[in-house]
Amino acid sequence: MKILTFTGRTPSEALKKAKMDVNYAQMLHIDTKEIQKKSLGKEAIYEIVMGVEEESMHSTYKKTNTIPKDGKPLTQKSADVLYDISYAAKQISKIADVKDPLYEYQENKPQSTFEPKELKEIKSEIAKLGDKVKIIQNMFWDEKAPELDSYIPSEFAEIYRLSSQSGMNREHLDAIMRMTLEHMPFRMRENSSTVKRYFQTLLRKMVPIRLESTPSIGNKKVIMLVGPTGVGKTTSVAKLAARYSYLMQKKYKVGLVVLDTYRIGAVEQLMQYARMMKLGIETVVDPIDFASALDSLRYCDYILIDTMGSSPYDKSKIEKIYECLDGNDEKYNIDVVLVMPSSIKYEDLKATYENFSSLNVDTLMFTKLDETRGFGNIFSLAYDTKKPISYFSVGQEVPEDLVCASSDFLVECLLHGFNRSKA
Repeated sequence: MKILTFTGRTPSEALKKAKMDVNYAQMLHIDTKEIQKKSLGKEAIYEIVMGVEEESMHSTYKKTNTIPKDGKPLTQKSADVLYDISYAAKQISKIADVKDPLYEYQENKPQSTFEPKELKEIKSEIAKLGDKVKIIQNMFWDEKAPELDSYIPSEFAEIYRLSSQSGMNREHLDAIMRMTLEHMPFRMRENSSTVKRYFQTLLRKMVPIRLESTPSIGNKKVIMLVGPTGVGKTTSVAKLAARYSYLMQKKYKVGLVVLDTYRIGAVEQLMQYARMMKLGIETVVDPIDFASALDSLRYCDYILIDTMGSSPYDKSKIEKIYECLDGNDEKYNIDVVLVMPSSIKYEDLKATYENFSSLNVDTLMFTKLDETRGFGNIFSLAYDTKKPISYFSVGQEVPEDLVCASSDFLVECLLHGFNRSKA
C-alpha cells in the first residue's frame, strides 16, 4: 500500500485533489490535519493522508510522484500556485526558495540520479505572476486621461496612482504620462518595475534645482526670505545663519536684518539666535531704514533678511516688502526666496506664488516636509513656474533639519514617501 498526502486550503479542497489524481474508490482515508493555521497574510493549509493499493493508481501518477532517496515527499506547492491567484501571490517568495522542487526519475539513468523538471520555467512564470498580481492589487485599471488618445497600459497603473495621490496637478501628470508613452522604449514596458524606474528618472530631470553657491571674493550674498505667516521663515533664517557660520568648509561672517517688527516674538527669537551664534543683527521699522541696515552689515559675507509674514492676499504688507527692495541704495543683488509649506495643496501653493511674484522671486524653499505625505504639489509648482528650488526644511531642529534641495530626494518622497535618512 502507498501512503499519499494531499494539501489544500480546506479539507474538501485537499480531498478534491486526491479524487483527481487517484481512483477514490480504492483509497483508504487515514488522517486529516491542519498543518498551517490561518493568520494575517497566510491562508490555512490542510493535509489529508490517504492509503491506496499501487495497482489502483494511474500509471502517470506512479511515475511523477516518485519519492527521492532522502525520504522527503514531493512538494505539491507548484500546483497550488496556479490553483488560486491570490493564494499564489502570498506564496511567491516561499516558492522561489523551495528546497524540494519537482523531480522526474529518468529510467535510463542510475536510480540515484534525479533532475529538476522545468524549474527555470516555473520561476519565470512565478516572476510574471507576481508582477501581474501587483498590478491587480494596485487598482482595477480602467483609467483614461482626458487628453490621451488611448487607455494607459496597466503596467503604468502604480506610478499613475502614486503620482495622482501625491497631489500632483492632473494636467501635469497627463502631460508627463503622454511624454512617457511616446518616448519610452517598448522593451522597458514589460513590467511595472522598469516603467517606474524610467518614470522616476524622467521626473528627476524635470525638477529645477538651484545649487548652493558661496560668495565670491569682494562680494557678499544677500538673501531675503518672504512668504505667508506660519511657514517657518524665522526658523529657516536661523538654520541658514548656522549653516553659513559653522557648517560649511569656510566659516563665513553672517549678519541678520529683521523686517518682521509686527511680531515681537519673532524679533526676540531671532535676536536670541544672533546672541547664541554671535551674529550682527539690525531691525527695520520703515522701508527708508532698510538701506542703512544693509550698510551696517557691509563687513558680512552673508546678509539674511527675515520679513513680516502676511496672507498671500494682503497686498499692503507685500507692498511694504517691495518698498524695502526698491529702496536698496546699496544696490546689492538681493536673492528673494519664497518660503512655503509643503503641506498645502497645489492650488494654494500656486496662489501664494502668484501673489508674491511681484517681489521678483528667485528661488523656492519648502518647509515642513516631515508633516505631509504628498509631494506632487511641490513638483507641480516647480514644473509650472520653472522656478528652481534651493532648500528643504525637514524638521524643527536648528540647523540640522535644513538640506540643500535635490531632485533625487523630492522624487523619492513623491513615489516612496518621506525618508529623512535620504535627505
